Amino acid sequence: MMIPARIPRFIEWIFPKRLWRMPACGKTLYLTFDDGPHPEITPRVLALLAQYNAKATFFCIGDRVKRYPEVFQQILDAGHSVGNHTQHHLKGTKTSLEAYWADVQEASRYIESNLFRPPYGRITRTQEKALLAKGYQLVMWTILSADYDVRLTHAQVTARATSRLSDGFIYLFHDSEKAEERMFPALAALLEMGRERGFRFEGM
Repeated sequence: MMIPARIPRFIEWIFPKRLWRMPACGKTLYLTFDDGPHPEITPRVLALLAQYNAKATFFCIGDRVKRYPEVFQQILDAGHSVGNHTQHHLKGTKTSLEAYWADVQEASRYIESNLFRPPYGRITRTQEKALLAKGYQLVMWTILSADYDVRLTHAQVTARATSRLSDGFIYLFHDSEKAEERMFPALAALLEMGRERGFRFEGM
């Protein structure tokens, strides 16, 4: 079953301590990217964002930051925000609390941020409680581009990503090999549409 582009409101009510959209502050959109940094794709994303004077938040995998520290530094140097996406892209619902927390802590050695996004969006209530107690902000999304889904065409992903523009919305993309073919057209379309409609793109 295809996950809808717009997160259902009842999901937000069930998990109220997770951030599904940013507070309204006047025609501002929030781009986020998961699973990087990638040595080739991430620099291309940074170049595209620069064309639109857009800022974003990159939820990075600690192991990839360890492998590509220079690309991670490019993200920071460009003025973007970063967040913790665990060290090894763990699925919380299939990982014990102890192992999950240890992985998050390991990633924090490479990623200095209180922003956290659980890989796959999957995390247990116990893990959520532990992360919140440690001062992490759990960032989810408002619009899921599904750029990782190989069943979708780039046109379908673009339609999902641009389905609605509203103040405070958080958009989820991936700077990864699996997503790049669909991600870049969708990202470019969203950036262009946002500029035409008077929105700005900011990091968290």
